[in-house]
Amino acid sequence: MSNTPHELSEEFPAQVAKIQALKAGDAHFAKLAEEYHSVNRAVHRAETRIDLITEEQEEALRRQRAHLKDHIWHHLKGV
Repeated sequence: MSNTPHELSEEFPAQVAKIQALKAGDAHFAKLAEEYHSVNRAVHRAETRIDLITEEQEEALRRQRAHLKDHIWHHLKGV
């Protein structure tokens, strides 16, 4: 398990099995989950100052992560 906060399994703990099933059976959802993972990791790296970016860039990444999380939640609710 990763030490990166905000992983999908932490954000939606009751939906872990559904997330895995959708990642395996829905290419669009799998792409969303991978994009969320990448953006989340970039946010974490910025927050821990591993990658030095501007505050505006960091905030843009957080907004992108929130948008992806909302999109993922809509997929989880619809199944």
